[in-house]
Amino acid sequence: MSNGNLKTIPDTRTVINSHAKTVADVIAELKQELKEFAATRAGIFRSEMTSKLQTVKMATPLLITGLALLWTAWLAFTGFLVCMIARVFWPSSWAFGIAFIIVALLYAIVGGFAAAMAVNRLKKTSLKPERTLRVLEQDRIWLQTEAKTQL
Repeated sequence: MSNGNLKTIPDTRTVINSHAKTVADVIAELKQELKEFAATRAGIFRSEMTSKLQTVKMATPLLITGLALLWTAWLAFTGFLVCMIARVFWPSSWAFGIAFIIVALLYAIVGGFAAAMAVNRLKKTSLKPERTLRVLEQDRIWLQTEAKTQL
């Protein structure tokens, strides 16, 4: 029996996995999952960058000590080299001037070659968070697949 006085109200619930949910419930659930998703990805990024930064922090004091000792040895070697080259030109009053120029040119050639090699290696090394980007790419592919299967 139908009553002519009753108005039908459209049902705003969506059936998902045989559970009736309102659109607001679905949106709230999606919002919560998105927050968890972002928090997980941020955690992966933070973990990866913390690990890299820890390695840098551990190596820094050793690097500074090594560079200081190498600089001292370099200065001593430079003095020795200048004296040896000046000895070849000794009768001349320009012996040390010529020796310093020869050593400077030698250092410029070797230093330029070393700097070029260092720049080449730095170009090959990346500080970007590879693992985090790989996970995000996998997530993007998964979301695309899910969206296609749901539609």
